[in-house]
Amino acid sequence: MVKIIFSSVILLAASRFSAAFVPAARTFGSRSSTAIFGSDSDFDDFSTKVAFMFPGQGAQFVGMCAEVCKDVPAAKALFDEANEILGYDLLEVCTEGPKEKLDSTVISQPAIFVASMAAVEKLKQEEGQEALDSATCAMGLSLGEYSALCFAGAISFADGVKITKARGEAMQAASDAIDTGMVSVIGLDSGKVKDLCAMATEKSGENIQIANYLCKGNYAVSGASAACDSVAELAKPEFKARMTVKLAVAGAFHTEFMSPAVSSLEDVLADVEIKKPRIPVISNVDAKPHSDPDTIKKLLATQVTSPVLWENTMDLMLGKDFEKAYELGPGKVTAGILKRFSKKAECTNIEV
Repeated sequence: MVKIIFSSVILLAASRFSAAFVPAARTFGSRSSTAIFGSDSDFDDFSTKVAFMFPGQGAQFVGMCAEVCKDVPAAKALFDEANEILGYDLLEVCTEGPKEKLDSTVISQPAIFVASMAAVEKLKQEEGQEALDSATCAMGLSLGEYSALCFAGAISFADGVKITKARGEAMQAASDAIDTGMVSVIGLDSGKVKDLCAMATEKSGENIQIANYLCKGNYAVSGASAACDSVAELAKPEFKARMTVKLAVAGAFHTEFMSPAVSSLEDVLADVEIKKPRIPVISNVDAKPHSDPDTIKKLLATQVTSPVLWENTMDLMLGKDFEKAYELGPGKVTAGILKRFSKKAECTNIEV
C-alpha cells in the first residue's frame, strides 16, 4: 500500500511509426490535431467511453523499460531521442539506477514521461493503431498530464521531454529553498483532512494543506516540514486516521511553496507550441478538459501550485459513458485508484 500511496502522489509523444523510426512524423492517433485558438468549450460535451490514464511521479522503479526497449523498436527510439535532448543516457538510469538517482525529481519526471510514451508504442505494436484511436479522452496524474497531452497531439514528444526536464529542475530548486515535505493521510474524508491541516498549522505555526485529492480516504498533504510532523502526530489520536505515511519526495508539491518554480516553467512553456488536443485531456487543476491552447498552457504553469483534483476527475469519468480504461506507463497506480471508485471498472495496464 505504501508503494501505491507514494506513487500516487507524484498516468504520450508523438508519432506514427511505420517500419522505421521517423521523428518528424511522430503522432499517436490518426485523428489530426490543429492549432485552433480562441475557443475553450469544444470539449464541453465529451465521451469517457475509453479513457487513457498516465501515471505521475513516484511510479518509477529501477529496471523499468528494459524489456519494452528490447521488444519494441519504436520505444527504444524514443529513449534515443530523449538522450539527445537531455544530454545523458536516460534508459541506463531507468534500467540500472541507482535508485536514488532515478527517484530524484530532475530525473524521474522526464523518465516517467518517456516511459509512458514507450507504453503507448507497446500498445500500438501489440494491438495496432486502432487501439490508440479508440481513446475518447485522456488524463494524467500530475506530471502524467504531460503524457496525456502528448498522446493527444497537443505537445510534441521532444517538447514534452524539454518541459518535464525543466519542470523537474524548477521544482527541485524550489524544494531546496525551504524545508518542506508531504504526508499521505489514510482513512479520513477530505473535510477531516482539512481540519487536521488546520490543527497542524496552528500547532506548528507553519502552513500545510491538501495537495492531492486521490480518492476517498486517501489524500496527500503538503507543507512545511514542522507542519508535516504535526500532521503525523495528530492524525491518529485526534482524528482517528488509519495511518499516515511521510513521502519520499523533494518538497511540498502542488502548494504555494512551489511558487518559485512557476516562472521557470512559464519560460519553457512560452517556447513550445501547444495545439488543440485531438481528444479531451482533463486538467488536474479544475478537473475539466480544455480546447484552447493558451488556456492549457496557463493551467500547466498553475498546476505546480494547485491541488491535484484526481478524485474529481475519476468522478467525472465514471459519471459519463465510461466503459474501460488503459493505464500506460510504469506501475499500476492510477488503475489501483480507479478500483477504489469502482471495483467493476475495467482497466488494462500497459506496463513497461
